[in-house]
Amino acid sequence: MTKKIVAIGDIHGMLFKLESLLDALPISWETDLVIFLGDYVDRGPDPKGVVERLVELRREFGQNIRFLLGNHEYMFLNYLERRRIIGEIPYKSDLPLDDTFLATGGESTLGSYFRVHDGLFVPEDHLEFFRGLVPMIEEEEYVFVHAGLRPKRPIHEQSIEDLLWIRHEFIDSDYDWGKRIVFGHTPLSSPLVQPQKIGIDTGAVYGGPLTAVILPELRFVQV
Repeated sequence: MTKKIVAIGDIHGMLFKLESLLDALPISWETDLVIFLGDYVDRGPDPKGVVERLVELRREFGQNIRFLLGNHEYMFLNYLERRRIIGEIPYKSDLPLDDTFLATGGESTLGSYFRVHDGLFVPEDHLEFFRGLVPMIEEEEYVFVHAGLRPKRPIHEQSIEDLLWIRHEFIDSDYDWGKRIVFGHTPLSSPLVQPQKIGIDTGAVYGGPLTAVILPELRFVQV
């Protein structure tokens, strides 16, 4: 039996949609590979609850569940590092991320982690989760990233900025990297299916469904 790979799009604090999607997925958590594409926090009502659920999943299923770094986690890590709440972020950048973080939904994450007597408090297992996020996951036939890849640049020469932030230069390109790219980041009204790429951010935090794709059968599950 062929092992399934399940990729799950941008959650953005929508815990109730995440729970519904997990219940709807026709997979074996013990044998299939589940990959989350990043952007777990910001904008939605319960970023902390989403991270707590993902931490529980990782604790339960170990190597069969993997997590990508999204630009919103990157901005949150940067925010925490600048306030000495966390050590050095995994990937340094010259971008003014503090202002961007607050302007793109970061206040919901800060509010989610705020405690009356302690101020901003991020549990150690959540910090460990954020620190362990990776910018790319490569499988035999697929590459999983949060935002996309720069066309005409080899897979392993991509910049962290492109992996986390690129949009239309990637989406509008028909460049072939030799593997199909599965990505989130850019909200779409429906999943994008092209020979070189599959996009599954369908705007769960904006009223759209939360989407997963099951590979290699290319089956979509939405809630």
